[in-house]
Amino acid sequence: MKKEDTVKLISAEGFEFVIDKEAAMVSQTIRNMLTSPGSFAETQHGEVTFPEISTTILEKICQYFYWSLQYARGKETEFHIEPELTLELMMAANYLHT
Repeated sequence: MKKEDTVKLISAEGFEFVIDKEAAMVSQTIRNMLTSPGSFAETQHGEVTFPEISTTILEKICQYFYWSLQYARGKETEFHIEPELTLELMMAANYLHT
């Protein structure tokens, strides 16, 4: 896979998730960051840092992006969310418009 086909999402702790750009585009916020005209660092480097989102939550978000793509293609499966992650995950989802 080519570098331009992937996006690097960086958590508050500095952990890096390299995911398919198509998956990242599930988030309207990330889509806007990566496709906005101008010389934004996110657009140029294909990476987005989330200083307010923990590694655990960002990992779950990345899993959701891939699940959402599969769901849109007709593969209906459950997406399990651990109860202890619910509040943080809802706040991050609200920010990311997912």
